[in-house]
Amino acid sequence: MNLSLPKFNNSSVLVIGDIMLDRYWYGDTGRISPEAPVPVVNVNNTEDRAGGAGNVALNIAVLGCEVTLCGITGDDEAAQSLEEILQHQKVNCHFEKRSNQQTITKLRLMSRSQQLLRADFEKDFSLTNGLNIEALSKLIEQHDVVVLSDYGKGTLADPQPIIQAALVSNKPVIVDPKGSDFTKYRQSTLITPNQSEFDTIAGKASSEEDFFERGRKTRQSLNIDSLLVTRSEKGMALFSANQEPYLQPTQAREVYDVTGAGDTVVATLASSIAAGTSITEAVQIANLAAGVVVGKLGTATVTPQELSYAMLQQQPLQQGVTTELELIELLKQAKASGEKVVMTNGCFDILHSGHVTYLKQAAQLGDRLIVAVNSDDSVSRLKGPSRPINPSQQRMEVLAELSSVDWVVEFTEDTPQRLIEALQPNILVKGGDYKVEEIAGSESVLANGGDVIILDFVDGVSTTKIIEAAKNK
Repeated sequence: MNLSLPKFNNSSVLVIGDIMLDRYWYGDTGRISPEAPVPVVNVNNTEDRAGGAGNVALNIAVLGCEVTLCGITGDDEAAQSLEEILQHQKVNCHFEKRSNQQTITKLRLMSRSQQLLRADFEKDFSLTNGLNIEALSKLIEQHDVVVLSDYGKGTLADPQPIIQAALVSNKPVIVDPKGSDFTKYRQSTLITPNQSEFDTIAGKASSEEDFFERGRKTRQSLNIDSLLVTRSEKGMALFSANQEPYLQPTQAREVYDVTGAGDTVVATLASSIAAGTSITEAVQIANLAAGVVVGKLGTATVTPQELSYAMLQQQPLQQGVTTELELIELLKQAKASGEKVVMTNGCFDILHSGHVTYLKQAAQLGDRLIVAVNSDDSVSRLKGPSRPINPSQQRMEVLAELSSVDWVVEFTEDTPQRLIEALQPNILVKGGDYKVEEIAGSESVLANGGDVIILDFVDGVSTTKIIEAAKNK
């Protein structure tokens, strides 16, 4: 798997579906009610979160895409709270507020991390007129991908006008389905049922071969481009036209909570496809995102940095001796995943215990260590014509074998200042009796918010002393 982070900030997604407010009341319980055998909760804190299609839109916004959310709400306090939550995360809200409706709200009464009660406030939106398709058609034209987030609350009771409008505008439609009738989603681009939802509409398979056959037939019967079945510990199965089924194993992660993982998968799929990735690559990226979110407690989102780090875990960056240009690209990936890069430099003519100790200490300051090595000509100019003892290629290869060192790169100038300015490490390290302002490249690192650290060398150990000792024998 060779993945790269999509350019989410260059894409846009339109989410249409059932918008809900998840409301939490927290408090302590210390007694039983005299009115009934139930605990009395002294509510001391409240929290509102975006639920349903709102959580999908929130996931997309956190990834960096431009996102617009459409759906039906009441003209009430709950809708206002939802708008404030979503707009704070840069979600564009286009709610159809109806005075005869109430915003779907799920109230959870919590005490000591336990849910004591859930109260739902909702009215079936399918009893009212559908969404304004004329207004939606204009929004569809302005976005790269359309997501239909169906929670069975009636907003998408008849999604065909939306799907047909998207077809006219040549925009992909990704559906997170609900219910036992998937024919209403026919001609969409991609449908993403979980295993239980798939079994409901296709029948429970007796074997993997039977499952694959049911997947192929379901995709064909619905006249959709692709069908993605999410299968919990079995990963994901993608069925696309004129292709063999693609199986994506799940990521081995310690699972804390699967709440909202489905929303994260749909959001990541849509964002990746909007950014121009293939559907197979989008499935791989969505699988990584799901692996991140199930490791968090509660409904959660995934940041680009977390996603980039998950990619690095699957495909570790090349280490060892490298060129400046190669290293610049490697650093982009390392920094995108939130890794802290440390850099030091030196001749390292004869590697000794002092060097090893120093490099180990430098590596402990961050996640990656770059060692910049003077070229042979540079060493000769600095140390005299008798140096170096070992040519640069050998010096670099030896350094690269140290477990503390990630990358070794050569520089030809007398100081590494230009290289440091090009690489922009988070931390610049130098050993010896220096002042910060005397260290080449320190000004550039500090100006970019980095740090410069001076470490002590091991007393009594140096390349010069080793050479002198060898000559005297």
